[in-house]
Amino acid sequence: MSENTLQEPKVVSLHRPTAAITLPPAATWPREEVLALFDLPFNELMFKAQETHRANFPDGDVELATLLSIKTGGCEEDCGYCPQAARYDTGVEAKKILDIDTVLDAAQQAKDNGATRFCMGAAWRSPKDRDMDKVEEMVRSVKALGLETCATLGMLEEHQAQRLKDAGLDYYNHNLDTAPEFYDNVISTREYQDRLDTLGHVREAGLKVCCGGIVGMGESREQRAGLIAQLANLNPYPESVPINHLVQVEGTPLHGLPPLDPFEFVRTIAVARITMPKARVRLSAGRRELGEAVQAMCFMAGANSIFYGDKLLTTDNPEANDDRALLEKLGLRTRGAVLESVQKESCGC
Repeated sequence: MSENTLQEPKVVSLHRPTAAITLPPAATWPREEVLALFDLPFNELMFKAQETHRANFPDGDVELATLLSIKTGGCEEDCGYCPQAARYDTGVEAKKILDIDTVLDAAQQAKDNGATRFCMGAAWRSPKDRDMDKVEEMVRSVKALGLETCATLGMLEEHQAQRLKDAGLDYYNHNLDTAPEFYDNVISTREYQDRLDTLGHVREAGLKVCCGGIVGMGESREQRAGLIAQLANLNPYPESVPINHLVQVEGTPLHGLPPLDPFEFVRTIAVARITMPKARVRLSAGRRELGEAVQAMCFMAGANSIFYGDKLLTTDNPEANDDRALLEKLGLRTRGAVLESVQKESCGC
């Protein structure tokens, strides 16, 4: 999986009758145009991204989201980056789904620490209907705390997406991971079209979409452009776009790859901002390895959401206090603080 190895693109259809997400007749962002953005001189790309960001997010706030693993390990799939796959020896133990009190305690703590969105993740290929009852209770209870709710549970059928909508879920996360033609290098137990079908079910149910990918898995720049083009040409494009930097975990097939150049990660953030101007572009997994300077450049490039807390499912995340300190150094306000200020102004407080 070298930087310069390209494969013939896999044809991926977004026009199945059940899918609400489609590509427009003429792609809004042809891949070659997305690649041209990646190839811009760094300063010019950053300038374009910052212009786009300011035009669409004049408050310049950063959303704090917290992710909790409600069911860890034992997944039957073979995603090459994932320490939760049962077939890999990574030291992650399979555990049963958390009880509602544990989830509510974590959600309340997240809210107390300034998070406005709470995401619940489960290591399933797809949830069983008996699992849905427990997840729905979690969604309703977390929603009652005043938090936005998000879930990532694997592939969904139409009726499951509707059940989550009826329970009050706001967002559903289901990443495309990478470009269509690189996908088989990473995963063999799920087709690219399976992911698109789930996104279609989510849209049909009226849920907002959280969908992004992972960079640093051995893909080329053109393939990174292919991922962003796939996301940007979804109709509509996702409201939230998490960009993950591969966290290499010993025991997974992708452990030992040469690390991605940090500037290439920043470029990916900038291109995502330009091509999906109104989306929340989230710094997700891998922030710990990036360091403060690279994260600061990512915020300049248009990132305006972070996963906030000690853990991202099973991998470490920068400490919450460190995140707060960095945002303060950069003079960035959180979304929660902006919303609180607006509420005070509206009530004359």
